[in-house]
Amino acid sequence: MSENSKQSREGGALSGFLDRKFRITERGSDIRREIGGGMTTFFAMVYILMVNSNMLSQLGVSYGAIYVATAVSAILGTVLTGLLANLPLAQASAMGLNAYFVYTFCMQMGFTYANALVAVLFDGIVFFILTVTGGRRIIVSAIPPAVRSAISVGIGLFIALIGLESSKMVIADPSTCVSLHSLNLISNSWGDIMPIIVCVMTLLLIAVLDHRKVKGAALLGMLGGAALYYLLGLTVKGFYTGAEPVVSVSFSNPLDSFRQFGQESFGAVFREGFDFSAYISAHGAGNLAITLITSVLAMCMLDMFDTLGTMYAACDRGGLLKEKGIEKSMDRGMIADAIATVGGSVCGTSTVSTFVESASGIAAGARTGFASVVTGLLFVIAMFFSPLAQLIPGCATSAVLVYVGVLMMQGVKGIDWTDISCSVPAFLTVALIPFTYNVSFGIAFGLISHVVILLLSGRAKEIKASSIVISVLFLLTLFFTH
Repeated sequence: MSENSKQSREGGALSGFLDRKFRITERGSDIRREIGGGMTTFFAMVYILMVNSNMLSQLGVSYGAIYVATAVSAILGTVLTGLLANLPLAQASAMGLNAYFVYTFCMQMGFTYANALVAVLFDGIVFFILTVTGGRRIIVSAIPPAVRSAISVGIGLFIALIGLESSKMVIADPSTCVSLHSLNLISNSWGDIMPIIVCVMTLLLIAVLDHRKVKGAALLGMLGGAALYYLLGLTVKGFYTGAEPVVSVSFSNPLDSFRQFGQESFGAVFREGFDFSAYISAHGAGNLAITLITSVLAMCMLDMFDTLGTMYAACDRGGLLKEKGIEKSMDRGMIADAIATVGGSVCGTSTVSTFVESASGIAAGARTGFASVVTGLLFVIAMFFSPLAQLIPGCATSAVLVYVGVLMMQGVKGIDWTDISCSVPAFLTVALIPFTYNVSFGIAFGLISHVVILLLSGRAKEIKASSIVISVLFLLTLFFTH
């Protein structure tokens, strides 16, 4: 037998195994389309490695450690989704929940990075239990549809605000709270204005690429923004040279990130996370208990809404909702999400969830979990590029945050603004999430106002018992912890 014939038969055997395992032909696809779809999803969502690393590294953990933690959790969640659920969906640290982790739970509430990982761990465990027992349906039904849509919009505004502040486009103002950074070239140095210009140009580049259906628009726009930043740096005095240059381009050993991952983030949830002594001494044990319960509940609800919404939308786009047994596959996808969230907490990153960018891979032809396995393998390769990722400036990643905010604004379409019982709770949710820098507060006021309006309008029969229970928990948080 010739060598070529042997390789052909081996390749055929592998193709046959993959076809049977993932039911590729049965779903009207082929291996080439699955690989292409998996690659498309990867390039559409790989920006999360840079954005999440920039965000969580503000908590005193090195960029490299978070980069590897984000990649490992993405690999775990994405491959599990492919193998357990046979769905072409990818997972990674969720946008919005990472902001909640950093800016609300740590910076605002006063918890440490490791303490926050404990909340993520509990989130994953509760999510798993609720999914296995069917209890998640009770939690999901407790939140009225208008508030559910408003949560997505509010988080979008929250993320956009973080991006605008990170780029220094929006700054603190003692008279109006916030204001636009002055772009006056006479009273401000070009070095201060240039990063803002780069952020705006990066945002517009991403928008144009996405409008033209270019695959990986966020990644390409971010790389273009980085190139523009370093090019315009030539026009800034002391940018590359001088006693204290603004930027110093250098490359480190990729393995350094793995060392930092092992020392700083991996296992930190068990080494330091359960030490709440500093928080208890400042706020009390009762405060800790109520805050943890409501925070974990908020994380769990956000994860559920995010994952369920993305799964239904993506599967509908791929024509999979008509498939027999798809509900069981989606339940398995939820279990993969819960396991990945637990794994993410151990690795040292925020809640893992299904990414809406998976729809781009489905649009490219992906129909099975093999595409997810391909996406996961590409994240394995990406783990070794942290030195290059660190060269992307904050003004470029900030533009991605703003653009994600734009995409999440689509949730306003699901709100009936002509019905006061819908519009008031929805508005309070949308407004309070960014204005208070706290996702929980937005959910709390949205749900509580929903219950009160129905109660005082003679529509008490429409209020679900689960809505009342969760509202009471949020009231306890507001009255006794904040």
